[in-house]
Amino acid sequence: MNTNDIRINLPASKSMSNRWMVINYITGSRFRIGKPSTSGDTRLLRQLLAQLDEGKSDIFYCNNAGSVARFLMPLLAITPGHHILTGDPRLCQRPMAPIIESLRQMGLRVECSEKEGFLPVHIQGGIPTKRTVQVDPLLSSQFVSALLLVAPVLPEGISLTMTSRPTSRPYIEMTADILRQAGVNVRRSSNGRTYYVQPMTAKTKPTAVVIERDWSSASYFYTMALLRPELRIRLLGLQLDSCQGDSAADAFFRQLGVCSTEVRSPYRAAGRSITLQGGFERGKTVQFNCLDCPDLVPTFAVAAAAAGVRATLKGVSNIALKESDRMYAITTELCRMGGKVNTTAEEMVIIPATLKPVEPVKTYGDHRIAMAFAPLRLVFPDLQIENPEVVDKSFPEFWEEFDKVLNA
Repeated sequence: MNTNDIRINLPASKSMSNRWMVINYITGSRFRIGKPSTSGDTRLLRQLLAQLDEGKSDIFYCNNAGSVARFLMPLLAITPGHHILTGDPRLCQRPMAPIIESLRQMGLRVECSEKEGFLPVHIQGGIPTKRTVQVDPLLSSQFVSALLLVAPVLPEGISLTMTSRPTSRPYIEMTADILRQAGVNVRRSSNGRTYYVQPMTAKTKPTAVVIERDWSSASYFYTMALLRPELRIRLLGLQLDSCQGDSAADAFFRQLGVCSTEVRSPYRAAGRSITLQGGFERGKTVQFNCLDCPDLVPTFAVAAAAAGVRATLKGVSNIALKESDRMYAITTELCRMGGKVNTTAEEMVIIPATLKPVEPVKTYGDHRIAMAFAPLRLVFPDLQIENPEVVDKSFPEFWEEFDKVLNA
């Protein structure tokens, strides 16, 4: 281990933390979650689950947290009483129709109070009358995960069939794997389209849960390693053999010349980390399918533009439906900086061009846009990022860790 490595403390995985939190709720706190994510989304989910448990308010406000809203909806639908699920204006523009329709197929009462297929919704909690359900996961894998997470407490479990190829398939597999770790019987059909989840027959034994470090958060430091090849950046606690879909960051950045090496501490059984060292050649051409990792598209696009690489990013059709319209945000901000971007419904192509600083980089209220553009400060030290506090949604300590690289 090089003692001159810049040591980066990554947050715990938000995706894993939120799934374990829901499982903990439905199993009656049978698991001790060690060091969960400190993200705003995880804090919000914890607060809303406590609100549901206490029964003091029937209005569940999810801010701009799509995963929180989608994970809560099935829980509210099987909890007796009347509930209102809503959020800020952007969340109320994000698609919810597939999960609403699936809950209705199960005989549960979910009514859209303003626009069909969108929040806010009024939910009358009850018992499902059918265990067989179909769901379209094209717009978000979270529709599938949300239904799988409540399946163990349904009287007959669930038989869930996906009607199209899912976006972010690894995160559905993460959900299934976490359920298995919790003692739930989960099977997948041979064609991969249907999941069968059996109801819990007995309480699981209390146990401690270890949450991996977050690969989505790690991706921004890959861009920094790319732009500062003289540095060695050590991502503490991260592991290459991860169930997180955003571990695809390693494969993309290897194409750009970032070398990643997993290090294991001889003194700690779980003491893993990844060391990054970059270096790139302008004029390269790369392609990458982002269908399983759409949250990485902003990172990949900005990194390619900064490195003067022609990059074709495929499978990007749903990024316009995130916390912001990321297709628009990425294209607009890179073009403002002199970049060149061509887009279709399914592809984003970054064309080599010389970037120049703008003041400030707009973030559109989106944490991933802010963090994706932040590494450009290594090239343009005076570059300002609008509303830097938006990173709290997933990585509250981002700027503190970023400064370690900036000031190196």
